[in-house]
Amino acid sequence: MTSNNDGPTGTTQHTCASPYLNSRIFTLRFTSTARGARLARRLVAVRLDEWGVPYGTEAHETVVLVAAELAANAVRHGHVPGRDFQLLLRVTDEARPVARIEVSDTRAERVPPRPGRLPEPELLEGGRGLLLVEALADRWGWCPRLRAPGKTVWAECALA
Repeated sequence: MTSNNDGPTGTTQHTCASPYLNSRIFTLRFTSTARGARLARRLVAVRLDEWGVPYGTEAHETVVLVAAELAANAVRHGHVPGRDFQLLLRVTDEARPVARIEVSDTRAERVPPRPGRLPEPELLEGGRGLLLVEALADRWGWCPRLRAPGKTVWAECALA
């Protein structure tokens, strides 16, 4: 796990423009391993609870599950040896709060299908992580990273 995003390789990149200005942000880089994905999930759970989205609520469980699936996908499908993945969690401070999860990896040639274009579950060769994300998130998508190789997969979940 690495923290601090001050260097050229660690700078938080908001390549998928988020419309939310008033928000709390947590971002951290994790090793591209199963252990890194588990730690990302746990830290998202802790941060949500600290920000007033308590453990055991539907909103908390949904955001944590979506974050876990995106982190697992970054490890499974976006892994490049020696490169970390980055997770960003943003929770808005608006009347109808939204949690936005962004997971960036460094593998540009393997991209997910666009939202709404996922194959039927019985046609999938691998897991069903993006089917869960599509079912649970209010919106999701992906975009290429602009200042580094790779892609960012993001999802938004209403917290109300």
